[in-house]
Amino acid sequence: MDEQKRRKHFFSLKLKWALGTALGSLIISLVVIMVLFSSFTQDLLSQERQTLTQSLVTISQKLGKSTSSELTVAKVNQTLKDNVLTPEGNDGGTIYQRPVIQGLSDGHLTVTVYDQSGKELFSTGKENQGFKKVSTQTIKMADGKNHQYLIGREPILSADNYRMIGYLQVENNLDNYYQHYRHLELISVLALILVVIFSGLMGYFLSYFLLRPLNDIQETVEVLRDDPTKDKRVPVTSRTDELGELAWMFNEMIDRTQRYIDQQSQFVGDVSHELRTPVAIIQGHMQLLQRWGKDDPKQLEESINAALAETNRMNTLIGEMLDLTRAGQVEVNFRNATTHVKKLVNQVYDNFRMIHPDFHFSLDDDLDEDLLVPVYRDHLEQILIILCDNAVKYSTERKEIHLSLSRNMQAVEIGVQDFGEGISQENLNRVFDRFYRVDKARSRKKGGNGLGLAIAKRLVEGYHGTVTVESQLGSGSLFRITLPIVEASDK
Repeated sequence: MDEQKRRKHFFSLKLKWALGTALGSLIISLVVIMVLFSSFTQDLLSQERQTLTQSLVTISQKLGKSTSSELTVAKVNQTLKDNVLTPEGNDGGTIYQRPVIQGLSDGHLTVTVYDQSGKELFSTGKENQGFKKVSTQTIKMADGKNHQYLIGREPILSADNYRMIGYLQVENNLDNYYQHYRHLELISVLALILVVIFSGLMGYFLSYFLLRPLNDIQETVEVLRDDPTKDKRVPVTSRTDELGELAWMFNEMIDRTQRYIDQQSQFVGDVSHELRTPVAIIQGHMQLLQRWGKDDPKQLEESINAALAETNRMNTLIGEMLDLTRAGQVEVNFRNATTHVKKLVNQVYDNFRMIHPDFHFSLDDDLDEDLLVPVYRDHLEQILIILCDNAVKYSTERKEIHLSLSRNMQAVEIGVQDFGEGISQENLNRVFDRFYRVDKARSRKKGGNGLGLAIAKRLVEGYHGTVTVESQLGSGSLFRITLPIVEASDK
């Protein structure tokens, strides 16, 4: 039910990316286009205003020069409308001048001339507003039937004595301006639509390419959700961005999780296998006592001792198995732990000299300074104790243990050597396996469960180190641990 509800409200990240890209492009483009649109239309309006101003000045000057007395219809027509032949040059020739109205006025300008009383003397069309007296030039926007228009008024002054002889009114219907305005508006809307479409498509395909690792991660999670034991991983590509790093980290996390699952499965299998024998022994003795052994004091004591011995062995086994399981998790739980290796090796050396006085222990310490290794102190001590215990346990007549400590490039080497039984070549590669014993009968008498070396190896490898063994049957064994050094800059 929850899965169906989640799927019902599922909204693809690619679509979100595409919509976000389209919306962002729309906002940016809208701002840019509005700025350009406003600037361009203001320039157009400014040009129309400049044309109107130029018409007012030119016509008023022409009319002012035409007469020093009252303006009449004849004088205005002669000045503005009729063709004029004027002398030009010293040779007495004449040139043709176009009428003023034809030169300044086109279809979108309406020129009206009034006398001093406001009577209309001349007009090129029907004006929107009537006569109004002004003392100076005025230009303003006015509301028309379809849209606003420009209207300019100016007094006409005689050129001789600067006396008021009339009024001039010029209207610009701005049809040309609004035609360009609507055309530019249409282009802007189409440009915004194209920007949204192409940016959305580009965002979708770009997200499809960039978010491909997320699809791979999703497919991997779905496979592992159904069966966590499957060997499914996110395909690793040559990408060097955050998603490439995420895919690599995801695979590493899955590997670590499956290692934990394998460890748990192996732990359960190993424990059930190893506990089967002591449980069977205890059960056999209890059944024997139940039948008739409880009436025999000798048999009763023998069964109780056997049950106690097997119980102690099970406790030891379970403790070692838990140590082995924890050893596989040191990288998580003790990531930043460090230990002074020189001091610890010397301490273990002194302790074993004290508890085994019948053995001869020697230490070759070639370190000039106490170096740090990235290992939790108790774990390194546990590793050394396991190796030294084994060295003591498997020594024969030559009771001599040799420890060594040296530096090799950027690593510390610790060696533990005995001169006892040794290990054959066919068994050498299996000494670190769980529950493996070279001689099971003798190992059980010595109290071993075959987990010590497995624990040591798991701990060393958990701290990115290595442990190796060199041995020859009848001549003893040399275990060598190599651990990285923590430099001063890393402390």
